[in-house]
Formats: sequence, C-alpha cells, structure tokens
Amino acid sequence: MKENIKNKIKQIVVSAILLIACVFITKKFELKIWQQFLIYLIPFLCAGFDVLKEAVEGIEQKEIFDENFLMSIATIGAMVIGFLPNSKPEFNEAVFVMLFYQVGELFEIIAEGNSKKSIESLVKIRPDYANLVAEGGTKKVSPEGVKIGDTIVIYPGERVPMDGVIIEGKTNLNTVALTGESLPRSVKRGDLIYSGCVNINGSVKVKVTKSFSESTASKIINLVQNANEKKSNTDKFITRFAKIYTPVVVLLAVAIAIVPSIITKDFITWINRALTFLVVSCPCALVISVPLTYFGGIGGAAKNGILIKGAKYLELLSKIDTIVFDKTGTLTQGVFEVVAVHPSLYDEEKLLHLATHAEAHSSHPIATSLKRAYEKIKDLNDGCNISDIEEIAGLGTKAKVNENTIYVGSAKLMDKINVKYKECEKVGTTIHIAADDKYLGHVVISDKIKDDSKIGIKKLKDLGIKTVMLTGDKEEIAKNVANELKIDKYYSELMPEDKVKIVENIIDGETDKNLIEGKRNNSHKKVAFVGDGINDAPVIARCDIGIAMGGIGSDAAIEAADIVLMEDKVSKIYDAICISRRTQKIAMENICFSLIVKLIILILALLGFAQMYLAVFADVGVTIIAVLNAMRTLKEKRRK
Repeated sequence: MKENIKNKIKQIVVSAILLIACVFITKKFELKIWQQFLIYLIPFLCAGFDVLKEAVEGIEQKEIFDENFLMSIATIGAMVIGFLPNSKPEFNEAVFVMLFYQVGELFEIIAEGNSKKSIESLVKIRPDYANLVAEGGTKKVSPEGVKIGDTIVIYPGERVPMDGVIIEGKTNLNTVALTGESLPRSVKRGDLIYSGCVNINGSVKVKVTKSFSESTASKIINLVQNANEKKSNTDKFITRFAKIYTPVVVLLAVAIAIVPSIITKDFITWINRALTFLVVSCPCALVISVPLTYFGGIGGAAKNGILIKGAKYLELLSKIDTIVFDKTGTLTQGVFEVVAVHPSLYDEEKLLHLATHAEAHSSHPIATSLKRAYEKIKDLNDGCNISDIEEIAGLGTKAKVNENTIYVGSAKLMDKINVKYKECEKVGTTIHIAADDKYLGHVVISDKIKDDSKIGIKKLKDLGIKTVMLTGDKEEIAKNVANELKIDKYYSELMPEDKVKIVENIIDGETDKNLIEGKRNNSHKKVAFVGDGINDAPVIARCDIGIAMGGIGSDAAIEAADIVLMEDKVSKIYDAICISRRTQKIAMENICFSLIVKLIILILALLGFAQMYLAVFADVGVTIIAVLNAMRTLKEKRRK
C-alpha cells in the first residue's frame, strides 16, 4: 500500500512539472498545433498511461463502459479537437483532467489503506509459532503442526497460538485485538484462553483443545477477510446503476455531439460540450465512495470488538426496530448459584447428592451450579454408580444413581412422570428432584443480571428500539428480570420451538403470546435476535439479524450469527447500531451529493456554461469529497 502511494505521488508530481513546463514553452514560443500536441503528449501519457491501458483492457474483456473508458475518450477528444478547423487547442485541459483524476486515485488509495488498517489489527492476531512441549523441553513449531491434546508453553510477550485450557501457571492477557477491551484479563489454571490474545506477564502451560484451523484466531481472520464479499443493497444498487448509467451516458454524449451539430452546423462547440458531458458523467464518486463507506464501517466496528460478516448486515442493522434477547447468559451472567434447598423426604445433603450425581455428566449451567454447591459439602467422586443418563429436551435429566432412577428438572417434568411436587415461593429457578415415583424435594437456583445489561437496554431504548426477552424460566423470574431492566415485553416458560413462533409473530407485527398460532398482520418489523449462538440457532436464522453475545471462542456463535460481539456486553449492540446508522447516513450523503452536483453541472454543460475545469470538479473533485466523507466511518465516534 505504501509503495502504491509513493508511486502515485511520483506520477502526479512528475506530470505536474511536465505540464507546467509545457505551458511555459507554448507561451514563450510560437509553435504549430502538431508541435504543441507532441509536447503536451508527454505529460498526458505520464499522467494517463495507466488509465488508457485499463480502458483498452476493458474493451478487450468486453467490459467497456467504465470510468477509464469515459476519461480516455473525453481526454483524447480534448487532445485532438485542436486539429479541427476554427477550433481552440485544449491540450493543457486534457492533461489537467488526467492529472486531477490521478489525484482522486491517490485519495482513494489512501482511504482504502486507512480502512484496511482498521481490520489489520485483527488479521495480525494470527500467531507465527507455538512452543510445543516435547521430550527434553520445548521446541518452536508452526501452529498448524500442533494437535488437539498437545501441551504448549506461552511465555510473556508472546501471542497465544491455540485455544486451550491452562494446566499450569497464571497470567494476564491483552485481549484488545479480539474484544476491543483495553483492560487485561486475569487467567489461571483451569481457565480457557483463546488464540490471538497476548500474554502479558506470566508463563503458562496450556493443553490444546482445538486445531489451528478451528481456533478463534483463524475463524476471526477468515470472517473479517470475507466480510466485504457480502454487499449491501445500496452497494448492489450502485453497481447495477453504474452498468446501466455509463453506456446511456456515452450514447447521450454521442447524440449531443451529432444532433445539435447537424442542426446548428457548429461542430466544434457541440463536440466540446459532449466531451465535457462525458467527464462530468463519470460515476467514480459513487462507484468508489459507497463501497468504501461500508468497508470503513466494518473496519470501524472491528476496532470496537464487533465483527460484522458483510455490508448487507451493516446496512440492515441500521433499520432494526426490535431486538429480542435470550435471557440466560445474555442479559444475565448465566452463572447459577444454589440459594435454597428444600428437602421433602431426605436431608439437604442427600437431596443435593442425588441431584448432583444425576447431572454429573451435564455441562448445563444448572448442573454446574449443583456441582459447586455439593462440592462445598463432599467430594463428588464418591464411587456412586451413575448410568442410563437421558436428557429430556426442555424439561430436565433422567439418570440411574446406584439403584434409583432419579429425575431432575422442571415442574413440567414432574407432571410428565406423574409425581406430585411442591411449589416454591422463593424467586429463582426451581429444580425438582424425584426418585422413581417419589418426590424428594427441590432446589432453588438464581442467576444474576449483568451490570452492563441495564445500561445497554437503556441506551437501546434511547435509540427508539423496542426490547423483548424470551426465556424458559418461570413467570416470576422473567417478570423480575424484565422489570429490573425495563424490558418492553417478555415471554416466559417457553420451550425451544415456542421461541421461533413468537419471533415470527414479532416480525409480522404480533406480540401477544396467545397469538402464537393465530393470524398475523402485514406490519413487518426488522428484528434482531441476541443469544449465545449455540442453543438459539433456529431463532437466529429466522430473524433479520442474528447477534451472538460474547462470541469469543464459540464456534457456533461465529458460524450461526451475522454479527459477533467479542465481549459479553449489551451496550456493544448499541455501539454496533450507532456505527451502522452513521455508515448508512454517510453512504446516503455521498449518493445524494454526487448525483445533485453532477446533474447541475451536466445541465450547465449542455447550455455551454460548464468548461472542462468545472467538469473535472464534477468528476474528480466530487470523488475526492465523497472519499473524504467516507473515511469518517473509520472514526470511533458513537452517540452517548
């Protein structure tokens, strides 16, 4: 990129010096037209050789009507028009047009470079090597050569090469390249760490859990590099518009040169106006600035730890009017704690013992909280025989613990197995436990609302966005969370399939729970769903935009969602929407500004009031202004 900028500057400077020299020579000496032509041909070719070459290549590839073709025929026409009888030579204007066009190209290269810098920090998270533990010590190897289960060592100052679990040591990690968060993250034995982070101050041994191709760094690099392939609707429109617009403009220019000339017999005037018309009509400002605007928006979002998979999602995000949230792990911490144990047949220890052993092989947050509570009393590995484990979707777990068949789950599970249970007045998730046909008691588990959720929801409401929460929890838990966060609407005690139906109703304008199976109106809403990207894939797929919260390290999040937030913060959604709206606004500004200026000067050109210099401004000048405006998307300016 730097080399391209240097070469372009050299081309501009040399062409400008040659043009000045030509002007001086032609004013100092009386030269014939062909002599002036030969002198000006030198700076003309210096400034425009690459444009002429690309125009010829476009013709060979049958892609004729582009800005290179328009610039070429307009400037060549200006160069040769002086040979016509009673015409004024416009050699210096032709060179100036090419020269100014190259200035526009320079600004485009600089703008693209600045846009790419914003995502290069993410691309640079790719590690160069890994310290593989082998016999006799460690050896540096390529990350691709490390296998799942291998042990690696990460020293201070090194980038984490692979996803894995710390088995020895503790340290602080710089996660800014992944999350945009500047504060270091403390990690210790047993913690998961992700490739792309930088180890700050301690050596750690890590057991690799993912191959390099499946690691967080590799997935993010692939996501960012391919983001620009998915064009926005505005971007696609500009591409289609340019393909139709350019040949129409050429035909109009030919008509302007021929028809009035035949009528007025003034060929020189109308050929000049046709050439000016061609220069004005170049679609450079639109073709360059609009994609650059979205590219800059994606890059600016990436700086903030917001990975957007394409310009079409960035554009769509700006139109979102309703956001649906999964509760657990999204609005709440997803870290459950046992807050009460109510035995009915056995004592507390025995009740926790059976519940924990039945859930011993589950990684569900509820199972994890049961294990933590029981391990405060006794060791989980006490030799009990656990077998015949069965997950009952949306209800709970069934397992054989020693000789008893234990059921652990919701009230619906108790109803299913025809066991009478006791209701609990304490707010929280009630987990009922039964052995065969006997009710043993229940455990109350509670989840904590994230500190950032209240701030994030308030910011979204300030933007005029409606918020909805979906959860499988009981009514009182859902109501408590919704009231505390001031969520507009909530739905509780949902099965996984209910979430999709409710989201469909919200999209079609229906928000009442009892209309899940009812008729829908035609008031279509733009809806985003925010979840963990793992259990909510069907809902994410159904919504206009799927957003994965805290996507760091989550394969399913990166695969399923359209937007991945690398931090577990609702406020990041607010940032993403502000960036998308600002990007869309800048794209519209460029489109309107370019078309209005061009239309005005096209009319002036037809009436004979626009000379070639004004035409150059309408093309290259407008392009430069639009490109500079597009570069504003890179700034991390967000509404407070």
